[in-house]
Amino acid sequence: MMMLKTLLRRGTLPLLAGAALLLASCQEEPRRLPILGERDVRENPKGGPADTVFATVPAFRAHDQNGKLVTNQNFTGQVYLTDFFFATCPGICPKMNGELLKVYKQYGQTPGLNFVSFTIDPEHDSLAVLRDYAQRLGAPTNANWRFVRTSKDSVFTLARGLFTAAMPDKAAPGGFAHNGTFALVDDLGHVRGLYDSLNPTQVQALLTDLPVLLAEVKERQKKS
Repeated sequence: MMMLKTLLRRGTLPLLAGAALLLASCQEEPRRLPILGERDVRENPKGGPADTVFATVPAFRAHDQNGKLVTNQNFTGQVYLTDFFFATCPGICPKMNGELLKVYKQYGQTPGLNFVSFTIDPEHDSLAVLRDYAQRLGAPTNANWRFVRTSKDSVFTLARGLFTAAMPDKAAPGGFAHNGTFALVDDLGHVRGLYDSLNPTQVQALLTDLPVLLAEVKERQKKS
């Protein structure tokens, strides 16, 4: 009791209350995923603070397993999750796309979220092959998970833009060397997360990050 009277007399209690409120307000700030990749700081021609321009995913044109044209414009204003695979892959692809299927089963019905799997072997993986692969995997047909093919040059350029290692390699199983990266892309075309599909901890991190990014996009669109 004496301690409380002393704090009131000295005006310390209001200061402590203010600090508590400040701490609470800081804790309520929503978490934001980082924007990955290069950035360019440009002078503002009108004066004021400089503008920071973040790298975006390279533009692409592809066709999905149902023969529909797919470009980056399809995902304007939406979030999408990608991986790179090939249908005859004897190594990591079954495990990788199995993990992506688990993510799809949990979040696949979320508005504004898409899944895109790019084949790195377009010479073999025709649309019919991709359609069969999707069906055997158990991916829903005519849904928001697209299995797509584009030219070989384009897909490797795109893989680099999505920070995914993928390249022809005669010494590698199946003739291609690649890793199991999932790349999470926001509504503005920025890469916001990279996850090793073969690491359960990182797949769990993806499951945690997805609603964070979706909430950010929803809030941004409400303000626009």
